[in-house]
Amino acid sequence: MRQHGSDAERRESDLTIDAAPPPAADDETPVLCDFGQDVKVHRAFEEVARAKRGLKQRHIQMIALAGTIGTGLFLATGRALANGGPLGLVLSYGIVGMLMCAVVVSIAELSALVPLSGGIVRHAEWFVDPALAFAQGWNSTYANAILLPAEMVACAVIIDYWTHINHAVWVTVLGGLLILSNMLLIGVYGELEFIFAMLKIALIIGVNLMSICITAGAGPHGEPIGFRFWRRPGPFVQYAGIPGSWGQFVGFWRVLVSAAYAFSNVENISVAGAETQNPRRNIPRAAKRVFWRIMVFYMLTVFCIGLIVSSADPALTARSGDAGASPFAIAATNAGIKAVPSIINAVVVTSAWSAANSAMLVGTRTLYGLSLEGHAPKVFKRTNRFGTPWLSVTAVGSLMVLGYLTLSSAASVVFDWMQALVSAASFVHWINIEIVYLRFYYGCKAQGISRDELPWKGPLQPYAAWVALVSFTILLITGGFFVFIDGHWSAQSFVSSYFNIPLILVLYFGYKHWRRTTLVSLHDMPIRGFLDVASRNPEPVEPPAKGWARLNILWA
Repeated sequence: MRQHGSDAERRESDLTIDAAPPPAADDETPVLCDFGQDVKVHRAFEEVARAKRGLKQRHIQMIALAGTIGTGLFLATGRALANGGPLGLVLSYGIVGMLMCAVVVSIAELSALVPLSGGIVRHAEWFVDPALAFAQGWNSTYANAILLPAEMVACAVIIDYWTHINHAVWVTVLGGLLILSNMLLIGVYGELEFIFAMLKIALIIGVNLMSICITAGAGPHGEPIGFRFWRRPGPFVQYAGIPGSWGQFVGFWRVLVSAAYAFSNVENISVAGAETQNPRRNIPRAAKRVFWRIMVFYMLTVFCIGLIVSSADPALTARSGDAGASPFAIAATNAGIKAVPSIINAVVVTSAWSAANSAMLVGTRTLYGLSLEGHAPKVFKRTNRFGTPWLSVTAVGSLMVLGYLTLSSAASVVFDWMQALVSAASFVHWINIEIVYLRFYYGCKAQGISRDELPWKGPLQPYAAWVALVSFTILLITGGFFVFIDGHWSAQSFVSSYFNIPLILVLYFGYKHWRRTTLVSLHDMPIRGFLDVASRNPEPVEPPAKGWARLNILWA
């Protein structure tokens, strides 16, 4: 099969759709149409037909919610508060959260039309360049693969809060459970993430209520705090001892860059598009609710953190990897509440394992998608009787052995380094999502296709996509600025902050030179063919909610 770049002349102009009756309301198997010479489009929808659609509406909704709540909120906010102050923390998370809303609506619009395993990697193949699909696919696979050992080590270090057993035991046990869960039906993954999301929501509600009580003086010490820590030491922090407003701005920018890690899983609602029930309805629905979920769960929480803990509290930077570094645990300890650190620790363990579970899904489905497009060995296309790409799971999961390299006294340093690598890869990933979306958007305009014809169109486009693209590019370029401050040079920090820039460029231009690919012309994108398939495969009408179900605001 020749690549898109070498045979773009046979694209959408050759698409023909044979008449075919729509499926019954309870039949979720797409009607496969004759796409003329465009065999790859036909093969893409054969993939959809074969996929096991085990992710239900509540799974997709709660996966979207769980992706915005993790160790980045429960642990990383402590160091962020120490670097940027309470106002710097709120502004940074708010800005990145709004930019992430633009990314989510962009990927949701693409995935509602083309719901294939691999998400943006597959979309890049159709709407930009096979070389970008190759580059971003391997970049995403690598980023999620190295996240696995980092999260497993995090779980092991967190468990140290209760018992000191060799970390290798927990890395092995929890890593084995991770591989097992991803070998089973996709529905198992959905149920696990559903449960973990509920635990995270319960913890968020609990710690925010605790924060309100502590602020009002309802804790054991009975002393109201109010906005004391906003006045002294102040809303911002003098980063690295830099005097004046410049030092405060540098601290704010440091938190702005690091806040990206906390939002790195939000866009994962589309990566298993072919395995999602009614994706044209459920993926956009999850995307539309990301905004208020970020506002309610993230913004309210980081605001409360600035109320209950001083940015000058030495405990914020004294420990890392367990609940002792959590600002909630620090506040509870300062207020004389003894049980909260253990409760936070227990949920943070599930959050770290859940983050690894999500990374495993993204990494394996991306590798599977690469294989389907001919960008990875064909062996990774093999699936088991559950419809799971088990060899892709094995390949990605095998990198968890890197977790054993962090069992020395420098484990926290290696863990932070891996997190920084993943953060930089997230910037690259979000940039590529917006590049693909903008190409798709202008392809619709070039072909005279109204976005009203799409299964779902995101709001504020293309302006939201352009703002996110420019903003994330600036953040990627300035991500390691702090290493250039006098006395703060670190080769590890520099590499972890900028390694992904040469990596993505080498992957893209290397593949482009090897396969002689070219950009897919705006006029040759098979948008009309995908629209025809969507129109001939209507999703069943969802029955209206009844009784108590009408009050469900989480996944209804």
